[in-house]
Amino acid sequence: MKASKLIIAALTASVLTACSSETPEEIEAVGFTKSYEPLTFSDLDVPVNVEVIDGITYADGVLIVNKEIPLPADYNPEMQPEVIDAYTALFEDGAEQGLNFELVSGFRSYDYQAGLYNNYVAQDGKEAADRYSAEPGHSEHQTGLAIDVGSYDSAVLLQTSFEYTPEFQWLKDVAHEYGFIIRYMKGKEDITGYMYEPWHLRYVGDKAPAIYESGLTLEEYFELD
Repeated sequence: MKASKLIIAALTASVLTACSSETPEEIEAVGFTKSYEPLTFSDLDVPVNVEVIDGITYADGVLIVNKEIPLPADYNPEMQPEVIDAYTALFEDGAEQGLNFELVSGFRSYDYQAGLYNNYVAQDGKEAADRYSAEPGHSEHQTGLAIDVGSYDSAVLLQTSFEYTPEFQWLKDVAHEYGFIIRYMKGKEDITGYMYEPWHLRYVGDKAPAIYESGLTLEEYFELD
């Protein structure tokens, strides 16, 4: 028994002696690897914070309205000052590039949208109207955060041909710098519920660059089912 203890003590001393000659970084345990990738915040699966305040839905602080998410009928914020400042700066900077922008449509009340939508339904039928016009309470224009823009060639008709104008070719690459995104993107009708509208800009403030870089709609970006 004493011999066994002496052998164990000798082995222990030998290991300790070997370890003491190495720095902590040089010591490796069997089956353990020191190499690892540091975890960053972007690696985490952080859920989107969706909340409803006074009947208005926000995703990470961004107001959301679409075919499934409505606004209260009495929500009447008018055009938001920050949006006016943003599109004014955009138009002025565009003018310095020789571009001619004009505001076609801004804030619309619930009642105004109801009249507009009903006229479109009477004119083209509900199925067709639903592709390009929102039911009252479901229009982004009621938020005071959306605008329709155009050039002098296409503003009145609000046609997709706007995308071929010099104005749009400049706008599509810089709108996010002013806090805007193109809300109803080409090829995304099955997600947004609306046809491609190159003229419809939605103000989302400092989140615009990230949304623009993602190439996603608001529904996709905020993972809204």
